[in-house]
Amino acid sequence: MINIEDNFKFHNNDVIIIGCSAGPDSMALVDMVYKLKDKYNLKLIIAHVNYNVRKESVEEEEYVRNYCKENNLIFEFLNINEYGDDNFENEARRLRYKFFGRLSKKYNAKYVMTAHHADDLMETILMKLVRGSNLNGYAGFKSEVQRRGYKVIRPLISYTKDELIQYNKDNNVKYYIDKTNSDPFYTRNRYRKYILPFLKNENKDVHKKFLKYSKTLLEVNDYIGVETDKAIKRCIIDNKINIDKFKLEDKFIQKEMLYKLLSESFQDDLILVTDRHIDLLLELFNSKKANNRVLLPNNITFIKKYNYIEIIDNSDEESVDYNYELIDNLLLPNGKKIEKITDSKDNSNNIIRLNSKEIKLPIIVRNRRNGDKMSIKNLNGSKKIKDIFIDAKIDINDRDEWPIVCDYDGNILWLPGLKKSSFDKSINDSYDIILKYI
Repeated sequence: MINIEDNFKFHNNDVIIIGCSAGPDSMALVDMVYKLKDKYNLKLIIAHVNYNVRKESVEEEEYVRNYCKENNLIFEFLNINEYGDDNFENEARRLRYKFFGRLSKKYNAKYVMTAHHADDLMETILMKLVRGSNLNGYAGFKSEVQRRGYKVIRPLISYTKDELIQYNKDNNVKYYIDKTNSDPFYTRNRYRKYILPFLKNENKDVHKKFLKYSKTLLEVNDYIGVETDKAIKRCIIDNKINIDKFKLEDKFIQKEMLYKLLSESFQDDLILVTDRHIDLLLELFNSKKANNRVLLPNNITFIKKYNYIEIIDNSDEESVDYNYELIDNLLLPNGKKIEKITDSKDNSNNIIRLNSKEIKLPIIVRNRRNGDKMSIKNLNGSKKIKDIFIDAKIDINDRDEWPIVCDYDGNILWLPGLKKSSFDKSINDSYDIILKYI
């Protein structure tokens, strides 16, 4: 029996925004909260995002709109017609939460409810275990998260997908199925399709074990967080991290400090931060270079200036682009590094040799832009960067962080690890620049 009042304490006259896709999870949530509307005198705003990536999306939007009209609910929608190249998941998430933020201000709403459920929690935990994280990350996600200006509430976190579908059947709730949710091209869908059925077959109540695991880790994390907060106070001076003081802390606490500082910027997007990012940051603290930087997802940058490190948070900006000049080496958001070397026998796509007379310096490293094309070595003509990613089966979540190496005129020289341009020189040619991707 599903009772969301067990997971969230409603208050009289609450103003609540509910994210609704027209899928089984969100339609079940809308129906449940609607049935409590009169009991608590709730003001409900149904927020729908039309991503325009499926032909069914028009019908789904119309259904949610009519549902709201029939039930005297406020309907708000966001229509997304253009994306930055083929980046969907990350950009869609960013636009969705910016939409929620605008609505929370418009209606003075303290809560945004989403239909994340127990299966979502299991998928997230498993993904974090594979990608690497800290205690907070390994816990998956919380039932309540404070974002800027409002709280995200997940009152269905203890219920499975099957339970929600059964609720819809029992209550005659109509919903639509998004076929892309079963496409194994997306990482999360592979966990959903292959791993979760196995776990549920082993134990039909496995979701309860994951929920307990999550709560336990969050409790431990809260305890450790007290010591982490003390360490942060010792190390932060004038809103900058003192490197000498940071190095005096225990290695475990150092990592927890970094995760804690990152959580303030990433908030509920902390899943984007992995072990490799933390390792890069630790390298930055121990670097002998007086000036250096590490670029992270969501437009977060750690900048080292002599004995302190400053965190630049541009996550609220529309663009999450990066564009930096390559001097000797550059630490990248994807956890890799590009550096200048003096010699190599390697001929793989992790090495490129360039003649400075044929390009315009300095060399620039950036992420992708709409319409990017590269003249491929040993190929008559150019190819879209988008198509190179697709051919190489690069996960859509990794494409925004992938480095593109250009000259100052914008000519794409190299897609590190994947393809080299016609500017690449063989070992026996004339060249004076060697770059390595590691």
